[in-house]
Amino acid sequence: MKFSGLKHLSVRVAVASIAIASISSMSIVSFMSCDSTKHLDVDVLIIGGGASGVSAAVQASRLGASVLIAEESTWLGGMLTSAGVCAFDGNFRLPAGLFGEFRDSLANHYGSLSALNTGWVSSVLFEPSVGDSIFKSMVQAESGIDVVYSVKDVVASNNAGSWIVTFNSDDRYNYQVRAKVLIDGTELGDIAKQVGVKYDIGMESKSVTNEDIAPDEANGIIQDMTMVAILKDYHRDVTISEPEDYDPDEFACTAINDRCVNPSQPDRMWPVEKMITYGKLPNDKYMINWPIEGNDYYVNVIEMNRQQRDSAIAEAKAHTMRYIYFLQTELGFSNLGLADDEFPTADRLPIIPYHRESRRIHGKVRFDLNHIMTPYDTDQQLYRTAIAVGDYPVDHHHNVYTGNEDLPNLYFHPVPSYGLPLGVIMPDSVENLLVTEKSVSVSNIVNGTTRLQPVVMQIGQAAGATAALAALNNINTSDVSVRDVQSAILDAGGYLLPYLDVDKNDPRFAAYQRIGASGILRSKGQSIAWSNETWLRANDALLSEDLNDLAGFYNVAVPQQDAGQSVSLQSVVDLIKSAGAPDFDPIAILKSYGIKKESFKDKVTRGEYALIVDKVLDPFNSKRVDITGKFIDIK
Repeated sequence: MKFSGLKHLSVRVAVASIAIASISSMSIVSFMSCDSTKHLDVDVLIIGGGASGVSAAVQASRLGASVLIAEESTWLGGMLTSAGVCAFDGNFRLPAGLFGEFRDSLANHYGSLSALNTGWVSSVLFEPSVGDSIFKSMVQAESGIDVVYSVKDVVASNNAGSWIVTFNSDDRYNYQVRAKVLIDGTELGDIAKQVGVKYDIGMESKSVTNEDIAPDEANGIIQDMTMVAILKDYHRDVTISEPEDYDPDEFACTAINDRCVNPSQPDRMWPVEKMITYGKLPNDKYMINWPIEGNDYYVNVIEMNRQQRDSAIAEAKAHTMRYIYFLQTELGFSNLGLADDEFPTADRLPIIPYHRESRRIHGKVRFDLNHIMTPYDTDQQLYRTAIAVGDYPVDHHHNVYTGNEDLPNLYFHPVPSYGLPLGVIMPDSVENLLVTEKSVSVSNIVNGTTRLQPVVMQIGQAAGATAALAALNNINTSDVSVRDVQSAILDAGGYLLPYLDVDKNDPRFAAYQRIGASGILRSKGQSIAWSNETWLRANDALLSEDLNDLAGFYNVAVPQQDAGQSVSLQSVVDLIKSAGAPDFDPIAILKSYGIKKESFKDKVTRGEYALIVDKVLDPFNSKRVDITGKFIDIK
């Protein structure tokens, strides 16, 4: 039932007091029945207000959709806030979309971007409570978003093409929500499982993914989980009571110290001072998320019920408390104790654990290591459908698992930076459901890089764009144009491909992205030490062989010229005209970008070529692609 123009009751949590707020206006329609059930009718319902859930909500709302977030805690931000992993891994030079906005907000809060560079694990570190405040501010700035907190007992079903989702909340109401598009933003892919999406857990075999470093046999092993701790310098002794079952030998080789005799990772031993500043935060706080005989903990909670999960998480918490006691009593950090001004929890530990791995759905496509390493030489040209970028190595945590020596070595396995395809968020068999966070359709190995926070936020942003385009146009998510989603991402300051040639605010940025995603110019990716990079090589001379992809795109002949020879502006004009373009002035086009050419005999760079092709032929929009990257001719 809809009442046009009716105001709806908004259940929000104030940033400071975590209290119920008042009524706000938006396009969500509701009515309250006498049985204290709220019935809401929305375009997009997001279960989970984590890093991707918030991004999805903001993007969908900015495109005009009505959005409801149902979050089980009283915080927003998931692993970045509620789990205490308040350090961005990667993408420092790729500040894409809402991830970039969030980072800018952090810089504004602390005074500068350099003020976030307090530890050495990341260039961007912050207090979890500050992150939660910023995420809430981002959501509250959008009139099209509402949030229900403290959600439990979520049940989703599809009825005549609409999602009907019921849940309870600590605000004393029951909810029944009808939505056009449902987004699973949970930490472990629980909604996807509930509605029948097929998925994998653990490592696939080499025969399935054709990844050289995959194991020969599949297994159900996932990455270690961590109950992070945020410590605060109290400048006095705050040593806790000795925890039950404490044994200092459990952590003896977490850093170089007299107790360490037989380290499990002898090539990764750090001085005590280096270990503790790994995750140093602003305001004399420290993120403790240490993988070397620290607070990583192995338990697979994915298929457990709520009671079993709570029990396993309690064990992980106990492990972390033993580690804190070790730091205080054995390594001399008696002045560091759990921060009393971070999490709204009785034990001062994070609201949720840090899950590095979850279910991975069977999607429209599966993104694997080969797509990253050789994007132009795979069966599916998924780079053409990219909606997010990442530049972090494949990083798996398996140190605590007994038998980890028999697993592939996935400690910072080098990769070039990459573009993540749209199809990973779309289940293969369930329509109008999008899946985010770490549950997207990637191989187990690739999850070691796509799980990281900047990528997850971009995944959410793409899901929000897709959901809004589907809902507002009354089409299924599988019928949303890949190029329309990509255009929305570009309009929002996002990246499709991880080119480092120009800043995202440069007027050439979007043209380079479109030409790259069309396959007109091939980029070069490389991994150099800790730097994983991809370049369009925009400033390099355009060579004769660079014309082959455009020629193939339009089925025209390449001008005769020796391989390795630079190309003149006249040759570019001749090729573009052969592809069906009318008369055009390339010198004027380049001049509009501040590029001066005197003559048609002048040589052309790859970037200049991209600008002309984008302007005259517009291959990005004139020849679209399906979800696998296959071209769709537009008549």
